[in-house]
Amino acid sequence: MTLEIPGWKHTYSGKVRDLYAPADGSASRMLVVASDRVSAFDHVLEPGIPGKGELLTTLSQWWFDQLAGADGGTPVPNHLTGETVPDEVAGRSMIVRSLDMLPIECVVRGYLTGSGWLEYQQSGTVCGISLPEGLQDGDRLPEPIYTPAYKAPMGEHDENISFEKSAELVGADRAAELRDRSLEIYRRAAATAEAHGLILADTKFEFGTDEDGVLRLADEVLTSDSSRYWDAEAWRTGTTPAERMASFDKQIVRNWLAANWDKQGTPPELPAAIVDQTVARYRELLDLLIG
Repeated sequence: MTLEIPGWKHTYSGKVRDLYAPADGSASRMLVVASDRVSAFDHVLEPGIPGKGELLTTLSQWWFDQLAGADGGTPVPNHLTGETVPDEVAGRSMIVRSLDMLPIECVVRGYLTGSGWLEYQQSGTVCGISLPEGLQDGDRLPEPIYTPAYKAPMGEHDENISFEKSAELVGADRAAELRDRSLEIYRRAAATAEAHGLILADTKFEFGTDEDGVLRLADEVLTSDSSRYWDAEAWRTGTTPAERMASFDKQIVRNWLAANWDKQGTPPELPAAIVDQTVARYRELLDLLIG
């Protein structure tokens, strides 16, 4: 169910966000509203995570501010307009520039885990990139790696692709710019996270171009939904993967779903305990980073 927001018209709902366009028909900006919906394995789950939209919007806006130069680095252009959002969605929405979004999810991995770990066990690679022998689940990679994915249409699975394939989709120069910008942002964000006792294991970025062709960071950025955050001390002292990868993201949801669903048909409802644990970890991450 979408909200009625004076001055705005609902145009689209994704897995976890709703988009609104100005009611006057202008196309230069949009209102992005973060819902409390949660998704995993390309499915929207029930129930949602109470307060998730506001928590993730707060975190995303903080990171946009850091990357705009608050961290002392070179400003990264983003899609925010700086306008005040409507009262009806205050705290969980952003007014943004309308961009020509690129069909690439820019994934950067600094640690071996998740689907990358599964592939590595079989072939010694992650998304086709060869890695050294003898790595374990949760190990830090020698260098962060860029593993782009093709953003599939709604209802279909995103597809990991090679850098060469991304160049076919967006052009060689743009593909190189996406790779270099993504690795730069990851390194800056990982250093910031480390200063707050956190490890940024991996993340994904989305970019679009404005009317002048400027590449801008868009959508959400470095949130608990788009990134894996671990406790740095637990990673240093843990002896098992579960101990090392004390997670501040929706991995709690993924783990429960993987253990209780065969990925056939409709996913089961999340237990209240899993919902409570997830929102607590989201809040803890926000407290650690922002205070």
